[in-house]
Amino acid sequence: MPRGVRRALEAMRANVGHDWTVAELATAAGQSGRTLQRQFKVFLGKTPWTVLGDLRFEAARRELLIGLPETKVMDVALRYGFSHYGRFSVEYRRRFDETPSTTLKRQLTFADALASMPAVPVTSRERPTVSISAIEAVPRTEDAARSVADELATALSRAGIAVTSDPRSARYRLGGSLRMMGEQKRLTLRLIDGETGTHLWAHRYDGAFGGEADPAEHVAVRIAVSLQPSLRRAEIDRAQRKSERDLTAHDLTLRAMPGILALDADGNARGLDLLDRATDRDPQQPLALALSAWAHVQRVTYHFTSKPEQERARAIEIARKAQSMADEASALAVLGNAFTLLHDLDAAELVVRKALAMDGGSAWAWSRQAWIDFYKGDVDGAIERFKVALDIAPQDSLAFNAKVGIGCAHFEAARYAEAARWQERALLEHPSSVWIHRTLCPAYVLGGEQDAARRSIGALRDRYPDMTLSEVQHNLPPLSPSYRARISEGLRSAGLPD
Repeated sequence: MPRGVRRALEAMRANVGHDWTVAELATAAGQSGRTLQRQFKVFLGKTPWTVLGDLRFEAARRELLIGLPETKVMDVALRYGFSHYGRFSVEYRRRFDETPSTTLKRQLTFADALASMPAVPVTSRERPTVSISAIEAVPRTEDAARSVADELATALSRAGIAVTSDPRSARYRLGGSLRMMGEQKRLTLRLIDGETGTHLWAHRYDGAFGGEADPAEHVAVRIAVSLQPSLRRAEIDRAQRKSERDLTAHDLTLRAMPGILALDADGNARGLDLLDRATDRDPQQPLALALSAWAHVQRVTYHFTSKPEQERARAIEIARKAQSMADEASALAVLGNAFTLLHDLDAAELVVRKALAMDGGSAWAWSRQAWIDFYKGDVDGAIERFKVALDIAPQDSLAFNAKVGIGCAHFEAARYAEAARWQERALLEHPSSVWIHRTLCPAYVLGGEQDAARRSIGALRDRYPDMTLSEVQHNLPPLSPSYRARISEGLRSAGLPD
């Protein structure tokens, strides 16, 4: 973008609630108002005022997603320049598929759940180590900076991340600053790979630290939650960089993870090969065993195999072995995936609740608990938990599967247009997951979208030319009888043979 557009955007972001005039933006950009408006249209496809509206809604949503106990929706709306609460609420719902009060309520529920979870010691053998540097502060923020650093150490430890004050013994370094921005404080944090110096993650929080409702603990928990996907990706990248002769069982497990998380046939095959190598080197590697059990039952559920009974039996065998030794949240959440697809919801819920007790910020565990709730008939509760998982980690590898789950929940409630819309989103994010059409096509049929249904069944049969309705029914996860009947009705109507 031209320098003038960049400068105008920076000015807007620095004071997003201000009622900017053309003259003010032109001054900030260092050019004429007419030129600035033309460049916004050319390079962003929008007017400055449309962009400002987008920035305001993004800022308002960020604050609602933090969900501090004293937050009020109307105050948030006014702070970001929305003087008419009704119009703000309507447009917010259009953009984010829920009202602002629903967003805030969910975040408060999430925060309460985290606060009520007991601290469970994590004994995993191979944990990433993070050093927390003293947070840079100015005179008015020194106490708050020390409080945030202390709470961060606690929150990261609860999340299964080893914390040290010595950067030399840490794989990753977390540092930042706490500055004044008008009457508010701005916390900026950065995670750096200690080996390569690469910046892996950044986080900014603007708020009123201190006072009667000091949010340091609350903010620290949210930071630990948002940090985890980036830390996991960094650990995978680190394993990918290592030479073959130096690979441990844990490294091979990390290399396998992206393929297993992809939920497609090619990734599944690559991942299983690496997991076999990992368990050959260390038969007691809990995460490798949990991923392997899930990978084998994926082959059944998503039609990757011609021998479903053998794969299911192998998955049960490995899952039982993993259950006896899983000792950290990620392995337990993955094991919950395996037990769910094996139709053992009691075992799935047992390990997922243990995962949440260890790490209440695990998006994987929240998403899997949502699936369990859905299979047990709690549709609205499932949707809320899926959305918690998406709020926690919107860029996570499995975020698309939470959207599939929301679509399935709407289908169960006979909201077919909503069901189709959420599953379309999932498919756009993850086009290789053609199996989504098994439930997307019936949503189109029952929602009266016949042209879309024909395209959907065509995509499904192109990928699985020999698929039959009986095979679909045999391989489905533990859906309700009503759901199964409507799946059959929709797929048969679209032309899938019995």
